[in-house]
Amino acid sequence: MNTQVLFDGGAFLEGPRWRDGRLWFSDMHSRQILTVDLAGNSELIGTVPNRPSGLGWLPDGRLLAVSMQDRRLLRMEPTGLVEHADMSGFAEHECNDMVVDALGRAYVGHFGFDHFNHRQFRPASILLVEPNGDVRVVADDLKFPNGTVIADDGHTLIVSESYGRRLTAFDINSDGSLGRRRTWAALDMAPDGICLDAKGCIWVASPTERAVVRVSEGGAISRRIDVDRKAIACMLGGSDRMWLFILTSETTQPEKAVATRSARIETARVEVPGAGLP
Repeated sequence: MNTQVLFDGGAFLEGPRWRDGRLWFSDMHSRQILTVDLAGNSELIGTVPNRPSGLGWLPDGRLLAVSMQDRRLLRMEPTGLVEHADMSGFAEHECNDMVVDALGRAYVGHFGFDHFNHRQFRPASILLVEPNGDVRVVADDLKFPNGTVIADDGHTLIVSESYGRRLTAFDINSDGSLGRRRTWAALDMAPDGICLDAKGCIWVASPTERAVVRVSEGGAISRRIDVDRKAIACMLGGSDRMWLFILTSETTQPEKAVATRSARIETARVEVPGAGLP
């Protein structure tokens, strides 16, 4: 299946979220948060000097954005982005993707090691940031926690472990903590960004496969869409949530990404609408 290019010329795009008729996303290495609509009209929302990644919203509609290098969660106010939480005491290296639940609790992953300089691998954790900015660890020993979704009406969190080649599920307890950990799907590829559909399947973007695949619990793949560069993240959106947005790039390395500006948002029509969060 051929995809259509909606947005081109980014450095490295991450964190796609559909909201208010637009796709919101981070251009990590250009240090910008942007939106684009289905007609291809883009808008700059804000700049994050220490690289933006995961995006989400508080119940009152205020935007949250992960600031990677200084390991902070930012909040959009009328005056601009301000600190919402300091996660640096819980993450030694960059923070990454995030999902925010209906109560405004943010689940944030981090690298665990110096990924961009190819240092020795170390496991990482998932951090929970409460709406008041309090931070705590709710899961540990994860192999590069990355894309994250919330399913089952807020009762299940599923995270992609890029170095673990699996999707891992947790029960979400009433206080936001995570319990009953299990493998949701073992994969023959490295998963990155993910999104959930209304039949309980997960679309997985895989840079190593240069594809997005639709996976059911247990690991069966029912559909695959190939792209001509690394597939970084994906999101279901549009008025009926049946457009699949695929964020792609020729490289993940910061300097090369800025020099080549090969990052795109590609679209494909699917049969099952999006569900859950984000």
